Amino acid sequence: SKRIPKCATTTAPLSATPIHQVYVNDQFLNWDPEHRIKVRIVSARAYHSLFMHNMCIRPTPKELEEFGTPDFTIYNAGLFPCNRYTHYMTSSTSIDINIARKEMVILGTQYAGEMKKGLFGLMHYLMPKRYILSLHSGSNMGKDGDVALFFGLSGTGKTTLSTYQNRYLIGDDEHCWSENGVSNIEGGCYAKCVDLSKDKEPDIWNAIKFGTVLENVVFDEHTREVDFSDKSVTENTRAAYPIEYIPNAKIPCVAPHAKNVILLACDAFGVLPPVSKLNLAQTMYHFISGYTALVAGTEDGIKEPQATFSACFGAAFIMMPPTKYAAMLAEKMQKHGATGWLVNTGWSGGSHGLGNRIKLAYTRKIIDAIQSDKKTYQDTLLKLASLFKKNFDGFTTYKIGGDQKLTEEIVSAGPIF
Repeated sequence: SKRIPKCATTTAPLSATPIHQVYVNDQFLNWDPEHRIKVRIVSARAYHSLFMHNMCIRPTPKELEEFGTPDFTIYNAGLFPCNRYTHYMTSSTSIDINIARKEMVILGTQYAGEMKKGLFGLMHYLMPKRYILSLHSGSNMGKDGDVALFFGLSGTGKTTLSTYQNRYLIGDDEHCWSENGVSNIEGGCYAKCVDLSKDKEPDIWNAIKFGTVLENVVFDEHTREVDFSDKSVTENTRAAYPIEYIPNAKIPCVAPHAKNVILLACDAFGVLPPVSKLNLAQTMYHFISGYTALVAGTEDGIKEPQATFSACFGAAFIMMPPTKYAAMLAEKMQKHGATGWLVNTGWSGGSHGLGNRIKLAYTRKIIDAIQSDKKTYQDTLLKLASLFKKNFDGFTTYKIGGDQKLTEEIVSAGPIF
């Protein structure tokens, strides 16, 4: 368990910086109506209010009228620093969650993502208590109802690969897997947009329009045109937009049980193959490990690829031991016949600086193959295997070596039905 301090006090009275109004959002988490959570966000900045308007599920006018008492409340006073002399405080920034009081207080930081991730941490506590698995993953669904989950740390391609024109988007980052199937926790997407282009990621490109919140980007003050290739502020440029901005988003964002569990790793060492099919134990090993690699040059002081591990691909958010979530995932996969995969979206043919980054188009082809019609593949496999067997039957009467043992070993090396 984690020791969470009580709410911190500010270093100055609120009157020191006059606030003429605050912004209040009443919204929902989890598209599954049986397991929906009501949240209220009180913020001092319109930016924070709009961000959460995009990221949480927006109630209908009738739902808003009947909203009632929220299950959890965020007070975002990020304009005000916390008192560093308060017990437990080590800086002027403080993000405090009190589960007993059902409150979260933000002081000393204006990063909007603290609200999103704070609520995600809350869901990692509340949902397992209801025997519901909370997941740091993207999800999409084929036209036949086949559902895929995409796990991965930042920069591995979770949002990009789950947002695909050929499949319905369930969500790009946070999900629940309950007895009813898979459901999106959020009402929006939070996409990385460094080097974004219309050719490579048309859906995300077209989602950046009026109402979308862009963070850390550089733009021309006269034309207001954004230069997505400019990394002078940070490589962590982001776009927050309602999920309805994606044309093929499935609304409501609920789907059947998952059939493919895809673990994404950006391997900068160039060791992992582009794709590996995993058994259940291997899937759990890589799920608990949560591996990716930081690339040399992306952070100060990193001269060569550096491995990083984040349990369950979300160590910063999980509230229980990683094995708790892994056991629940294993149970779900066994019950619903899901297959595990490890997909490398990083380097091949050598490490960063020697090999080449696997192209997005190639990774999409791999994902397409994973999600393709398994019956057609199986029928073709059996047909080709039977042709091999028929051809080899003409050689089985010949004796190879001093006895029949070598002959039997060679025959057994062929396709097994």
